[in-house]
Amino acid sequence: MRTRDDIECWLTDMDGVLVHENQPIPGAGELLQEWKSQGTPFLVLTNNSIFTPRDLSARLRTSGLVVPEESIWTSALATAEFLRGQAPGGSAFVIGEAGLTTALHEAGFTLTETDPDYVVVGETRNYSFEAITKAIRFLVNGARFISTNPDPTGPSTDGLLPATGAITALITKATGKEPYVVGKPNPMMFRSALNRIGAHSETTGMIGDRMDTDIVAGIEAGLHTVLVLTGISDENEIVRYPFRPDEILASVADLLSPEPLDSEMPEGL
Repeated sequence: MRTRDDIECWLTDMDGVLVHENQPIPGAGELLQEWKSQGTPFLVLTNNSIFTPRDLSARLRTSGLVVPEESIWTSALATAEFLRGQAPGGSAFVIGEAGLTTALHEAGFTLTETDPDYVVVGETRNYSFEAITKAIRFLVNGARFISTNPDPTGPSTDGLLPATGAITALITKATGKEPYVVGKPNPMMFRSALNRIGAHSETTGMIGDRMDTDIVAGIEAGLHTVLVLTGISDENEIVRYPFRPDEILASVADLLSPEPLDSEMPEGL
C-alpha cells in the first residue's frame, strides 16, 4: 500500500491550501521552502484562468509565499495544452482574461471572431451579452465548446460572483451543447501537470481542500490524496461522499518533516 513516504513529487491547490483571502496559511511558506531545499518537484494548481503564472507568482509573493511562475499550473495552461494536442495551429473565440488568451497564443492558437474552430470560455469579471451571443452563434454554426473549469461561482470581498460554470450553463441552455471542461475535477488537468514536471502518478501526491474537485480528481488520476481542513471541505462534508482521501490533515503544516533530534549527548553522560 502506498504511503506518504513513497511520494517524490507534489501537486497542491492554492486557495484554501496555501493562502486564504491573500493571507498565507501557517506552514505553507515552510513547506514550499522545504520542497525547494530538498529538490522535490512540485506544482501549484489553480482553476483560476484569469491570471498568468507570472501574475499569480507576484500575487503569492505579496502574501509572503515565494512560488516561481514555472511552478504554477492553471486551468488556462491545461486548456491550451489540451487544445494544442487536439488541433495544432487552430483558432478560437475566447471569453476570458489575459491568463487564457496568453496561454492560447503561446500554444500557437489564433484568436478570432470569424468561423473559429473552438469557443473557449474561462473566468472573467467582464462577461458581456455581446460576447455570449457571439459564442452561441459560433457553436450553433459548428464550433466546438471548451471550458477551462466548471466552478459556478467565485469569491469576492462583497460575496459570491457568477463564474465560468454559470456562464457556460447559460450558453448550454441556448445551444444544447455541453462544454468539455479541462480543469478540476477533470483528471486531465492533473495528467498535464504531471507531464509538465516529468512526474509519475504512482509517486505523486495531491493536496487540496475540496472533496468535489481536488480529491476526486486526484483519486481518478491515481495520485496519493491529502485533504486539508483549511478551506472548503470540513469533517461534516467529507461524510457526504462515497470516496475518501488517503490522508486528512488539519493543514499543510502537518506535512512538514519533523525536526531532527540532536544527536549529540549532553556532556557528562
